Amino acid sequence: MVLYECLSCRKRFEIKDKVQCPYCGYRIVKKPRPEVGKIVDAI
Repeated sequence: MVLYECLSCRKRFEIKDKVQCPYCGYRIVKKPRPEVGKIVDAI
């Protein structure tokens, strides 16, 4: 399940047919990044 976030109302939802927020109708959305960072061991 891929969630997108509306830039207007900040609600998260899954995109079905068209790229549009089902709550407010705004058409600009973003895919939020995970909150946990990636840790890489350097040699």
